[in-house]
Amino acid sequence: MSSARTNPVGILGLQAGEEVNPLVDTAEAGPGVPLIRLRGIGKTYGQGETAFQALKGVDLDIAAGEFVAIMGPSGSGKSTTMNILGGLDQPSSGRYWFRGVEVQSLARDERARLRRRYFGFVFQGFNLLARTSALENVELPLVYRGEPAVARHAAAQRALEQVGLLSWAGHLPSELSGGQQQRVAIARAIVTQPQVLLADEPTGNLDSQRGHEIMELIQRLNLEQGITVLMVTHEVDIAAYAGRIVRFVDGRIASDGPNPDRVGLPPARLAAVTEAR
Repeated sequence: MSSARTNPVGILGLQAGEEVNPLVDTAEAGPGVPLIRLRGIGKTYGQGETAFQALKGVDLDIAAGEFVAIMGPSGSGKSTTMNILGGLDQPSSGRYWFRGVEVQSLARDERARLRRRYFGFVFQGFNLLARTSALENVELPLVYRGEPAVARHAAAQRALEQVGLLSWAGHLPSELSGGQQQRVAIARAIVTQPQVLLADEPTGNLDSQRGHEIMELIQRLNLEQGITVLMVTHEVDIAAYAGRIVRFVDGRIASDGPNPDRVGLPPARLAAVTEAR
């Protein structure tokens, strides 16, 4: 039997009628407890002689409000780690805690609610519905949560305004540039007001100028709204927007540390926002 219950109006930042997970929604990452904690995470694909060990005992802590870039060559384990963090894949070994709750202890439907409630996803491919307007694409996560139409429209408009595309709400993806399509994808990811934004090569399909525009947007979401950002990238100039860089090699973390040369917002603004938070 599921441990979900129906959320009364107004608590937990959810809408009336939405199911919540008591284990996660009442948990708090208190002092000394990171938002995300991985210990000994391993992931193996296949069996026997054809088995491939993608992750080999990964330990990682991520505090609320961090902006972490995950780097590494192809096959190093960075995307596998991202999929496990977002609940899109399960580790073969090790333990994963979110807000102090062990994710493996959650049933499948509870993990699905965890994704809907706390995580927003941005991918290299924009994954927009071709025959659906920008506004309707942004509304999709709220449709899955059963939000009424009026609330969906208002939330989607706010999200599009945040990414500077409210005036394009009625346009189809084919009528938008690549950078605009990725902004719509980001609006769709943040329309549920997630705590964590997971971005997998978010600038991979964009030219250099549009890529940096998207990174400035993601950085503002992190610094001004406190959204925790975990981003996979192989581009050094894109990782430079993050406050911390984790490098993977052969399924293990090779290095993990702060980024002393963080770029993006003007240095004075960056320091002021960071200090205020």
